Amino acid sequence: MQRLRKKLTARTVATITKPGLVADGGGLYLHVSASGAKSWIFRWSRDHKSHDMGLGTAGDDDVTLAEARELATDARRRVREGGDPIEDRRAKRTQKMLEAATGMTFRQCAEAYIKAYEAGWKNPKHAAQWPASLGSYAFPIFGSLPIQAVDVGLVMKALEPIWTTKPETASRVRGRIEAVIDWATARGYRQGENPARWRGHLENLLPKKSRVARVEHYPALAYPEIGRFITELRQQEGIAARALEFTILTAARTGEVIGATWSEMNVAERLWVVPAERMKARREHRVPLSEPAVAILAALRDLRQSEFVFPGQRIGRPLSNMAMLQLLRRMGRDDLTVHGFRAGFTDWAAEHTNFPDEVRQMALAHVVSDKVEAAYRRGDLFAKRRQLAETWARYCTVPLATGEVVALAAAR
Repeated sequence: MQRLRKKLTARTVATITKPGLVADGGGLYLHVSASGAKSWIFRWSRDHKSHDMGLGTAGDDDVTLAEARELATDARRRVREGGDPIEDRRAKRTQKMLEAATGMTFRQCAEAYIKAYEAGWKNPKHAAQWPASLGSYAFPIFGSLPIQAVDVGLVMKALEPIWTTKPETASRVRGRIEAVIDWATARGYRQGENPARWRGHLENLLPKKSRVARVEHYPALAYPEIGRFITELRQQEGIAARALEFTILTAARTGEVIGATWSEMNVAERLWVVPAERMKARREHRVPLSEPAVAILAALRDLRQSEFVFPGQRIGRPLSNMAMLQLLRRMGRDDLTVHGFRAGFTDWAAEHTNFPDEVRQMALAHVVSDKVEAAYRRGDLFAKRRQLAETWARYCTVPLATGEVVALAAAR
């Protein structure tokens, strides 16, 4: 360690203008930049490596020579004790941030997280589930506590009562708690491990969801009955009936159909292109349109009211996401759901045709392997999907469907 020589004086600090480092002794230096700005630096060596730590701007209105010497003295003491003055300062700053954030509760962090991300959630129902689920299971346990105080014990107290009785809900709540705590950590409101992390942590305390979850299938119509159902459906008036038939024919999801716009439709090529931002997998999805599906579009085009293919009652708004379900209830089919028709299509395609599984999966817009996706983009699987769509449409228009298997070769 250098001996304390105290070479500098207050006058020297005030008048020196030559750029460079000027030693005061004991590792304290005055740094003069090319622009004339002056600052203090404490330099020390450890393990043959030199370390510099800034002590602030030099000057009577900033850090004076006397103050800089006191700071350097404290830093030398930490070096002699084996510490690192730079790391010590960082720790103090972090602690101050945490102390300043003690008023930031888990609930406040959750509300801030939701506000920051809800604009990117395409599904309003999904956005509403965040505050609802956290409000039911997390907020009553630790919502009013500082975010730093949330530990594994509190997380377990929130999850354990519902982990086996409501496994799907519990899994989502855990993921949302984890996301909020990660956000708070990134914003400097807390530090340390995330107590809601699953991998390598809660997976050692809770059973896997697959071991406790009961598979609940959407109520679906048995595919041999689809022809009779379509006949009854066509007797129903209104946009919801046409939307439901279009949904069945295309095996699409409710949100994809009710949000469909005329700009997505190419009737001449019998093609519907759903943009990536409206798809669950965030990938553009090309849907081949069968003749009955095109006929629905042709009928609606004459009644066009807005950009939406299936307009709602409010001008400029699409059909409500509950409209088709309410239609099913009016038809006396409370035993069915709209999503369940996708299951019927899946069963029919698997048991009633010889189309390859990847063709069926792509028809449902499920994510498939990169190799198959590459083939799809070349168009060969899209052509087969068009064959599948036409075969399904023919099946749907037969009131009393037969049990014959449709061979792939016959569909070419």
